[in-house]
Amino acid sequence: MDTANFSFLRLLAGSAVLAGVVALLGLSSLGKGHNPPPARLATGAAQPVVVELFTSEGCSSCPPADALLKELSEKPSLEGIEVVALEEHVDYWNHLGWADPYSAGAFSQRQSEYAEHFGRDGVYTPQMIVDGRTEFVGSRGLIAREEIRKAASVRKLDIGLARVAESTPDHPAIQIAIQNPGSVPVKGGAELWVAITERNLQSDVKGGENSGEILKHAAVVRSLQKVRMLPEPAGYTGQIDLFVRPNWKKDDLSAVVFLSEPGSRKIIGAATTPLHP
Repeated sequence: MDTANFSFLRLLAGSAVLAGVVALLGLSSLGKGHNPPPARLATGAAQPVVVELFTSEGCSSCPPADALLKELSEKPSLEGIEVVALEEHVDYWNHLGWADPYSAGAFSQRQSEYAEHFGRDGVYTPQMIVDGRTEFVGSRGLIAREEIRKAASVRKLDIGLARVAESTPDHPAIQIAIQNPGSVPVKGGAELWVAITERNLQSDVKGGENSGEILKHAAVVRSLQKVRMLPEPAGYTGQIDLFVRPNWKKDDLSAVVFLSEPGSRKIIGAATTPLHP
């Protein structure tokens, strides 16, 4: 199913969309003058940019994209930018010889919603989406770095996160505080989302297109949920209670909180914190 270095699955009209409920090797870099400098947060911290990768262990074109996301997020090379990785494993490859252990129908559904938003007539892997603004083939390092720089030049709302001291490892909780010191225009409010990601995951693949390969991943999304709609996100404070499954390695877990415009799907604020010291 590989074509032009990526795999494509068309969704025919009237076909059912798989859905569910969620409980770089690129060595090239663009010159700094190609894009505006990153817009620093009011705290002086690096500007977060959320990079989503829709991928599958059953897709032979996906490992280079997985490696690219891992490189971008774990070995920062873009000055003033924090790449917040969300590696989302779709499930529509699972019937082709290998059932991806990290896949979920909800990620396939999210990707389908993006496809509709971007005017595509189908979905493909690997697909990378930067801050909900642009999409492209996920293994293309030059494009990834350029789009990340562009996204980082856009000012965002500040999100502060802190672990709740009295929460437990199986049921961690985080405090959230949102500010808008840069007077970022917010149209129609914002959706508050939270993801739990896990690092240092790998699989010894026994079937499908990657049979015999050991695949290593970036920050794999273990759960993703929309917490609530915020008509006025600036000034919001609250607590988010999370659930950690027993088979997730607690030392490798992080929470990612982000704000998304409901119409444009653009991410207008993001932050991440480890769930355990």
